[in-house]
Amino acid sequence: MIPRTDSLCQTPSWNEAIANAFTSPEELIDYLELDKALLPAARAAALQFGLRVPREYVDCMEKGNPQDPLLLQVLPLGAELELQLGFSTDPVGDLAAAPAKGVLHKYHGRALLVTTGACAVNCRYCFRRHFPYQESSAYLDRWQSALDYLRSDPSIHEVILSGGDPLMIADSRLAELFQALEAIPHLMRLRIHTRMPVIVPQRITGDFLEELGRMRFKTVVVIHCNHAHELTSAVCLALRRLQESGVMLLNQSVLLKGVNDDVETQIQLSEALFDVQVTPYYLHLLDPVQGAAHFDVGREEAQVLYQKLLQRLPGYLVPKLVYEKPGEASKTSLTL
Repeated sequence: MIPRTDSLCQTPSWNEAIANAFTSPEELIDYLELDKALLPAARAAALQFGLRVPREYVDCMEKGNPQDPLLLQVLPLGAELELQLGFSTDPVGDLAAAPAKGVLHKYHGRALLVTTGACAVNCRYCFRRHFPYQESSAYLDRWQSALDYLRSDPSIHEVILSGGDPLMIADSRLAELFQALEAIPHLMRLRIHTRMPVIVPQRITGDFLEELGRMRFKTVVVIHCNHAHELTSAVCLALRRLQESGVMLLNQSVLLKGVNDDVETQIQLSEALFDVQVTPYYLHLLDPVQGAAHFDVGREEAQVLYQKLLQRLPGYLVPKLVYEKPGEASKTSLTL
């Protein structure tokens, strides 16, 4: 009998996958056999916000197709260089909600740690593409300022790890952070927002899963998946391993023009997520960040799409359609 092996062990390590990521527009365009006419604009846009995308994710794209929904999320375009009225470099008011280095405290009972500025992939619609990570990451002083702030406010019961992507941090460093957070008695829940299981599924290591299972926290992992094509067999295996570790799995996506702004694509995504026990949680309108206006789907169009989803899917498969307005006490629901 051939022994069963874990397919994640047969792929490059997560560090190798990130080290070998595409960072050159020319190399990406050549690899995907795209029209070289895309290159000048891609180069110019990448100078303002760099290209980074792991090769395993690129291998999910259709070669020769400039409209591939995964490619559109990562390929720099000339449209990013056009300044648009109503779009800003701080679209959700992060800078005004930072009471301590690396902490964003917008909503009652929960606070967010900007753990790192690093990501495995540079999504072209990223609402923090202009964020001053060099001055504002919680990791700059090994989280001490952030931890001091969390200790000082007993009304905070949930801590959210974000970034960048918190899973760009090594397991040993994450373990240190988890232990420090566990020592704060009024913290009850840990939420991790990450795109890593979708982009680099081998990041879900045995050590990381062991840490999740050890903690006293009720833990939620919120992944970021925008299209069913992202849910490869390796991604589904990583998500199953997370679910088996006892965490709650949610998905949040962004409504993106040309990527997932049609009913069938949204239905396929919700059903594919449910198949691997991930609950569709939020469908965000695009945060109006400079450089991403070409992804914007208007509110009326989004509302029509949402009503169609309600008609086609059971309620538990319909994510909440929301947007974030700076200064509000919660996300804002968008309904007709």
